[in-house]
Amino acid sequence: KLTYYTPEYEVKDSDILAAFRVTPQPGVPPEEAGAAVAAESSTGTWTTVWTDGLTSLDRYKGRCYNIEPVAGEENQYIAYVAYPLDLFEEGSVTNLFTSIVGNVFGFKALRALRLEDLRIPPSYSKTFQGPPHGIQVERDKLNKYGRPLLGCTIKPKLGLSAKNYGRAVYECL
Repeated sequence: KLTYYTPEYEVKDSDILAAFRVTPQPGVPPEEAGAAVAAESSTGTWTTVWTDGLTSLDRYKGRCYNIEPVAGEENQYIAYVAYPLDLFEEGSVTNLFTSIVGNVFGFKALRALRLEDLRIPPSYSKTFQGPPHGIQVERDKLNKYGRPLLGCTIKPKLGLSAKNYGRAVYECL
């Protein structure tokens, strides 16, 4: 049986480290909540599947290696989780964040969850190629100089008239 709460685990330089603020549901111990985050964001599943036996899940699992209470906050903890690099596709921000901050936020053992900090080791950061060209090319394409460039999703995403959408964009600038 896999256990995802492993306080004896020694963090490696190659691990991706995440610090989550967790608020467990009433009656759920903080260690169980931290383990649930590590499991759900790595190799865990809510049911036994036959494919579990086809690989060494222990090699790929996230590990909650420390839990600390949040000072001045009742029933809130920082759960520290280490993820092995082999769990993630190289050069894929989408894969990284889908795994770490995807489905885990709807987990039933938790009343609340927030990613507080993330450490990405240089060996993984180097797999990201970055943009194919620099900021100057973007500014030239947009003919915008001397001010920040902003990219965002206006909320609500649907239902605004063109006039109100333009107003919202203008206010962001």
